[in-house]
Amino acid sequence: MKTRVWLWVLAVILGISLLSILWARRTPSMIAGIYVDGECLRRVDLNRVKAEERFTVETDDGSNTILIQPGRICVEAADCPDQICVMEGWLPEFGFPLVCLPHGLLIQLEEDAP
Repeated sequence: MKTRVWLWVLAVILGISLLSILWARRTPSMIAGIYVDGECLRRVDLNRVKAEERFTVETDDGSNTILIQPGRICVEAADCPDQICVMEGWLPEFGFPLVCLPHGLLIQLEEDAP
């Protein structure tokens, strides 16, 4: 009788472990690729970001300050005249890439490469 109970407990634990592994694999990757003039500067896995981070991308035409928070990314500030890249907001919100044409900056969601 005790053996049956332990087998059931073990089966439940294994089942829960398997479900949690499958659920974790189901989470879509949110890799943000940051490009200037077509060259990849950096790729950020937004699912793994734990703390807020800011950095500035300098080009010959100007600069953009990029803000990264858990699960999202945006252009926080720019010295371009129209400020469209700043007004676009957070990247994953609508699924469109963030673009700063005057500086040649592009931030887009990508598939995770093996």
